Amino acid sequence: MEKVTLTIDNLKVEVPKGYTILEAAKTIGTDIPTLCFLKDTNEVGACRVCLVEIEGARALQASCVHPVAEGMVIKTNTKKLRDARKATVELILSNHNRECLTCFRNKNCELQSLAEELNISEIPFEGEKIETIVDAKSDSIVRDASKCILCGRCVNVCKDVQKIGILDFTNRGYHTEVSPAFNMSMDESPCIYCGQCITNCPVAALREKEDIERVWDAIEDPEVHVVVQTAPAVRAALGEEFGLPIGTRVTGKMVASLKRLGFDRVFDTNFAADLTIMEEGHELLHRIQEGGTLPMITSCSPGWVRFAEFYYPEFIPNLSSCKSPHQMMGAIVKSYYAEKANIDPKKIFMVSIMPCTSKKTEAARPELGVDGLKDVDAVLTTRELAKMIKQARIEFMKLEDAEFDPALGEYTGAGVIFGATGGVMEAAIRTVADVLEGKDLQEIEYASVRGIEGIKEAEVTLGGNTIKIAVVHGTAMAAKVLDMIKAGEKEYHFIEIMGCSGGCVTGGGQPHVPARVKMDCDIRIERAKALYEEDTVKEYRKSHQNPLIKKLYDEYLEKPNSHKAHKLLHTHYEAREAYAVKSQEMIEGCQQAAATKDHE
Repeated sequence: MEKVTLTIDNLKVEVPKGYTILEAAKTIGTDIPTLCFLKDTNEVGACRVCLVEIEGARALQASCVHPVAEGMVIKTNTKKLRDARKATVELILSNHNRECLTCFRNKNCELQSLAEELNISEIPFEGEKIETIVDAKSDSIVRDASKCILCGRCVNVCKDVQKIGILDFTNRGYHTEVSPAFNMSMDESPCIYCGQCITNCPVAALREKEDIERVWDAIEDPEVHVVVQTAPAVRAALGEEFGLPIGTRVTGKMVASLKRLGFDRVFDTNFAADLTIMEEGHELLHRIQEGGTLPMITSCSPGWVRFAEFYYPEFIPNLSSCKSPHQMMGAIVKSYYAEKANIDPKKIFMVSIMPCTSKKTEAARPELGVDGLKDVDAVLTTRELAKMIKQARIEFMKLEDAEFDPALGEYTGAGVIFGATGGVMEAAIRTVADVLEGKDLQEIEYASVRGIEGIKEAEVTLGGNTIKIAVVHGTAMAAKVLDMIKAGEKEYHFIEIMGCSGGCVTGGGQPHVPARVKMDCDIRIERAKALYEEDTVKEYRKSHQNPLIKKLYDEYLEKPNSHKAHKLLHTHYEAREAYAVKSQEMIEGCQQAAATKDHE
């Protein structure tokens, strides 16, 4: 690799030729401030916070986009630079809703941190502010225009990483803002609610729609039996909210905190992940053996399901009919568990702690319920759970590890790896392989489906049959694979698709990680490690070996894909027309605008 030598703040440094000044400075421990920068996604030099002085250059340069060159001499910390950066941030703050104490990102805001670092104590530029517009119509995402700093991160994540593009810059000059087309509400747009815009927003312009108070009300109601479940990816990220390194597994402390908060039962979604594998694995076998629709595609990621419904409705028959694990858990809690515990299911309030914002919209789908009862009553993100723990003044780091409640708390290693890309596929293969081979196979780790490559392909021999599989994460990669299938370029039997890059570990409800930290650490890898570590220490590592799963089928469900199992654990999907709600209104608006322009 060709390298260049340059000088940064009087220090000689040798770096690869393709580096930017920002990257080069990182190699010697110099952290140049940034705001709009997002590695591999938003490298546009728009905010001008990362300016540096280059010897011989006529003006200050944006370090995030300026390439290094042989012999370059750079200064990153001079009075001129400090004054320029300070003035830039002051200008941003002059048109920003600065009610920081009541802001959802207070003490976890990149703009707030930058203002503190630059020692900004007053704003010399005061003037007209953008009107506060809060869009809270959707079940998942709230957009607050008064907090937006026009950095473009959400726009490019949505457009280039997810390949959806429902957000963009609208209007011009002072009136520029980021919004869906025609400034419509998020719930009127073909948004999949993956929440990647939220996790990459440096401020609170985008956030999840919180449901904390409704959960508190349920907990404090003596007539309500409140059950909580936690998704596998939550345990790999919750600790970050309490100062632990990225990827620290906090399963025991998480359970202890939930019990301290007052939930009547604390169950693990991993149990339902094992249940999902039983249903999904046998559904796959049935399709292969009986000539069903192939490839079968997983349906546990609600962001991906919405993507299919909006953008690839021709693949809806390919989707597994299985509900996602947390919806299965809700259905089982309000049927099997309610019957065993002699509790009226109408008095059960089911709460899901999820790494995903799209789960909120999923839980609200009218078809996800049984006999008039919703499977899940409330969904909280990992961030919301952390807020509840802090509200209760629980010292998380001092908690003794606790165990999930036994009724529906037993899970296998196969269930826990659901949170990482490739985990669903690996868990399914472990069970399907044993079923087809008729024995307990010892080789159960399938490295070919692990890792963060966007599209992973493999061929697995199961019961003498060659099964072609693919693992895909992020909707941009999903679109690529589906297009290849449509063109006849690829053929598979089974595909796992997750809506977010890296899978659930980087879902839209996970803790915020500053852009500067993402330069040094791939959070997809670090959080996934925690799940694979837990997999290796479990007594049972295959879903069909879970004793409680066996008991559930023996006592209640009879067998996978039975009539009763279908009633409780399966669902259906439907094509959705993008912008259908606003289509006529848009047409009339455009016609009116054109008429006005002609008149002028």
